[in-house]
Amino acid sequence: MLAMKRCSFFVLFLAFSLPLSSQNPSSQPVSSPRLTVQDSLAFTPIAKGTTPNGWFASPKATVNVDDQVVHSGRWSVRFDRNSASEGGFSVITRSIPVDFAGENVELHGYFRAKDVAGYAGLWMREDGEGQMLQLENMASQHVDGTREWAEYTIKLPLDAKAHQLFFGVLLAGTGTLWADDLRLMVDGKPIAEAKPMERPLTVVDTDHEFDKGSRVAVSSLTPNQIDNLVTLGRVWGFLKYHHPAVTAGKRQWDYDLLRILPAILAAPDRTDANEAIVQWIAGLGEVPACDASQCPPAPAADLPLKPELAWIHDSSTLGSALSMRLQRIYQNRPGGNQFYISLAPSVGNPVFEHELTYGGVTFPDSGFQLLALFRWWNIMQYWSPYRIDASQNWPAVLNEFIPKLMLAKDRTAYQLAMLELVAKANDTHANLWSSLEVRPPVGKCALPVDVRFVEGQAVVSGFAAKDAATTSAFRIGDAIQSIDATPLSKLIEGWTPFYADSNAAARQRDMARTLTNGECKSVVVEVQRDSKAVELRVDRQPAKGANDPKWHDLPGDTFRLLSPDIAYLKLSTIKASDIPKDIELAANTKGLIIDIRNYPSEFVPYALGSHLVNEKAPTSFATFTLPDLANPGAFHFGNTATIDSGTTHYSGKVVILVDETSLSQAEYTAMALRSAPGAVVVGSTTAGADGNVSQIPLPGGLSTMISGIGVFYPNHRPTQRIGIVPDVEAKPTIAGIKAGRDEVLETAIRQILGPGTTEAAIEKLAKPDTAPQPLATK
Repeated sequence: MLAMKRCSFFVLFLAFSLPLSSQNPSSQPVSSPRLTVQDSLAFTPIAKGTTPNGWFASPKATVNVDDQVVHSGRWSVRFDRNSASEGGFSVITRSIPVDFAGENVELHGYFRAKDVAGYAGLWMREDGEGQMLQLENMASQHVDGTREWAEYTIKLPLDAKAHQLFFGVLLAGTGTLWADDLRLMVDGKPIAEAKPMERPLTVVDTDHEFDKGSRVAVSSLTPNQIDNLVTLGRVWGFLKYHHPAVTAGKRQWDYDLLRILPAILAAPDRTDANEAIVQWIAGLGEVPACDASQCPPAPAADLPLKPELAWIHDSSTLGSALSMRLQRIYQNRPGGNQFYISLAPSVGNPVFEHELTYGGVTFPDSGFQLLALFRWWNIMQYWSPYRIDASQNWPAVLNEFIPKLMLAKDRTAYQLAMLELVAKANDTHANLWSSLEVRPPVGKCALPVDVRFVEGQAVVSGFAAKDAATTSAFRIGDAIQSIDATPLSKLIEGWTPFYADSNAAARQRDMARTLTNGECKSVVVEVQRDSKAVELRVDRQPAKGANDPKWHDLPGDTFRLLSPDIAYLKLSTIKASDIPKDIELAANTKGLIIDIRNYPSEFVPYALGSHLVNEKAPTSFATFTLPDLANPGAFHFGNTATIDSGTTHYSGKVVILVDETSLSQAEYTAMALRSAPGAVVVGSTTAGADGNVSQIPLPGGLSTMISGIGVFYPNHRPTQRIGIVPDVEAKPTIAGIKAGRDEVLETAIRQILGPGTTEAAIEKLAKPDTAPQPLATK
């Protein structure tokens, strides 16, 4: 959702495709480049016609230096993108350590654009200890079309926790962009004049014992060792969030795990392992008793989610000494001070602090691989608002993945095991975003078709090239049955464990993007075409933009009149500033169709919703559950989100379109707009992941996320995994795909026009190529 903050597939790229800080830079002497950074921002080529020296460029083929079109000096950087360009955007990137102080950091630069369909932007990102803290990419400024040289600026508040600053230029979509004369400023002055940062050191800055590796190598595990490691994992996580020595930041808790790990692996039985853990805890020091005024209150009985701590009373497993020690720690836990977690300002989702990514560790490393499991598993137990909704036996998950993670033989096997583990969250936000290249099916090539699951089958819904409709062996509506004689159902069965999605609709959506990936060679594909089995031999081609989102809204204008009675507004290209004008143009129509079969380009629940609700009192549409730092594992209901009625109100019928591409912010927006009187949601189950995301850094430079706050309707009806359930279900059919129909939009039109309108007339209005009514008629 990101109620306070915009997110998109592009944001995810910037968050995870560029390296996050692998260690706290304060712990590693760094020669600061900030004094000379301005000199290094020039776009000098490595060689003539190449990418600029000192910049990371992707895709490289779309980025070059230019000595013909410049704003000043000798060189500019030029982006050239067309429909065949790899990926959905091009980007150049630099990074410097945040070793300077100030209130704000600014990036200035000059752009010239030609035929940009999408947008151009400066961008900056601040990272701290494996976390993305701040991000701006100019998407809201809508720099597109053809423009002469002009200066643009972005600004970010300088986060006190930031350790690394990434910045650069991007071009999303197609067209040509020139950029020149970039300048980095701090509080309006050149960065070279900024005061140096004075950052206090913490325990993660000063403890370096395992910086080069855990020194734990395991080739096999016995059932006894696995059982003992399950106990260790649960105790380690409990202490992390309850013991005052750890919550106060006095221990490098990752390294403390690596210190006790050899003793647990060597323990001959459960009794010896439990005794080793007791002695380990004793080494942390005594936990002082809290008095009545200091002890945090126990979680309220009516909380929607309470800590699951019955296991610390299980003396048959833990032994009486360990059980009693854990109970005493819980009874005297600190009152909300947490070194490894804080809550995001204004929102309240968890921010996982001081979690290092150990990017310099060489894999395989059994110790760090186990650390990844323990870190993620305990975050799920104590800070996920949806751990119950995941429908997992969490102790069994821990038991299952200890050997999978510890025995992973190389980095790829480690990443695959983590992909499978993260999928247990059943949270579409929770992908292992850093490692999608190893998620099956792997390969740099793919069949040159778009695929969508329709009627339970993987159906060809489009082509990668515009002229492929007449030249391709495939036909629109072909249902893929097998690839190289392997049934698609069997392939999907093998891939499914690696897809972290909230529900089947989202999982099929994600699989459809890559299910034809593989080696760059010819393959035999069997398809079902008009009730007949047809065998095709097709060449896989370089997969360009295979992971780019495929929205299901209408191509073309954001707002249009489908007829004098029906207005249409899609949110994938919405501009909040245009909403009053769009509502005015729709004023005399019978109905407004709001298409959210996409991801909104701007956050508009309130800007748009205010024109749809008409109550004098604020209209409630969502409420949230928030974590309790004093009671890890407890979540309580917080504020209720409301919409105030605006000065102008749309009085016609409102129909909202959703499907499996409606994710997070799109789902939250649908909840808000659904609160309009008489609004009808049409479509199919959405992706089922709602809530501001919280990023989780993992060893090896890996990164995942969880939905960090719970999002519910005002009556506490859930949304996670369930998604936005439509009032009127409408799904595409294979016959409709073949005929080029939009059957979901047709259903929406039918809701507005009612009985008496012919099916032929409705189908014509919903055709993407139907000329919209001229806006001048309004």
